[in-house]
Amino acid sequence: MTNTFPTPDRLPSPAGATDLSGRTALVTGGGSGIGRACVLTLARAGAEVHVVDRDGAAANAVAEEAGGRAHVADLADGEAIERLPTEVDVLVNNAGLQHVAPLTEFPPDRFELIQKVMVTAPFLLMRRTLPHMYARGWGRIVNVSSVHGLRASAYKSAYVAAKHALEGLSKVAAIEGAPHGVTSNCVNPGYVRTPLVEGQVRDQAAAHGISEGDVLSDVMLARSPVKRLLETEEVAAAVLWLCGPHSGYLTGTSLPLDGGWTAG
Repeated sequence: MTNTFPTPDRLPSPAGATDLSGRTALVTGGGSGIGRACVLTLARAGAEVHVVDRDGAAANAVAEEAGGRAHVADLADGEAIERLPTEVDVLVNNAGLQHVAPLTEFPPDRFELIQKVMVTAPFLLMRRTLPHMYARGWGRIVNVSSVHGLRASAYKSAYVAAKHALEGLSKVAAIEGAPHGVTSNCVNPGYVRTPLVEGQVRDQAAAHGISEGDVLSDVMLARSPVKRLLETEEVAAAVLWLCGPHSGYLTGTSLPLDGGWTAG
């Protein structure tokens, strides 16, 4: 019987490692935390990496370490985004910010800023880089979402709204990119060990008069069966896997790295 369904010309061997030699990646928020880990991991896999961050010193330091190129840009500024590279094979939308307040007290300007950085900027970057990916017949968009892209928490209206919007945007990119060899997926971390989170742990321990371990297990990780923070390198490893030789059929999905938070 003739096989009427198209198949890839070549499938990589099961033992094949991710080799991004000849590929160009762009990582937003690449100056620290998850973004920095993604830059270094993609660079080690052979990619030339553009490091985008509003902190010029941090962007330059990471770019120098990775052998990449730094770009200082405020992603709330559409004109700044227009100056970023378009010839990108791997786009990692990672930049974000947080503000915690009840809905009734949430500053509208802060809400708007979070949407610009975490939804509008990824859209503009996809719009700029997808033509290059389509022309080459290969591309990977990885959106660093959050467990809050799948679940809600009180007092985080702007962040939760933005991450849910990013999830939808990622799915549209997956559908439109499929005929062109471009995949689009989200990774959804829980609480990650970053300077910001470690500072929150210390502050809550002091405020409540409890140990930092109790803050982690009883407050921040209360909904996570795995009682530890996620490491930035673990997130970066998932990002790299989504760019690897066996990821071409995986698109339009969300990969929870949440210690079982969304399992319950």
